Amino acid sequence: MGRRRQARECALQLLYELDVRGDSDLGPVIDAFWTRQPAPDEVRTFADALVRGVKEHQPKIDELLARFAEHWELDRMAVVDRNVLRAGIWELLWGVDVPPKVAINEALEIARRFSTEESTRFINGLLDRVRRELCP
Repeated sequence: MGRRRQARECALQLLYELDVRGDSDLGPVIDAFWTRQPAPDEVRTFADALVRGVKEHQPKIDELLARFAEHWELDRMAVVDRNVLRAGIWELLWGVDVPPKVAINEALEIARRFSTEESTRFINGLLDRVRRELCP
C-alpha cells in the first residue's frame, strides 16, 4: 500500500474518532492517535493536513453533503461514509496536488475497505456530482 493511501486511511480513522467523540480539540486526539499508531513522517504529514483541512472546512463540506445527498440527512449517514465523503470533498475542492478522478478513486478504495458495496456506489455518485458541478 502506498504512503498516500496509508495516510488517507489514517485520516479516516482520525475523522471517525473526532466525529464519534464530538471533539473539536484536534491536537490531543491527533497526538494520541499517532502514539497508538506510529507511522512514517510522510504518512503523518499528509494525514494531518487532510484531517485539519476537513475540520477547517467542515461547515462548507457538510453544507455540500446536505445539498448533494438527496433524501439523506447528514446525521443518518453511516459515520464511516460521512467521513470518507468529507475527506473526498476536501481533496476535490482544496487538495492541491490530487487530480479529481484520483481523489474519487481513493475515496472509493477506502470505502471498499471500511464500508459496504452499497456505500461505495453512494459515495461514487455523490463525489462525482460534486466533481462535475464544482471542480474546474
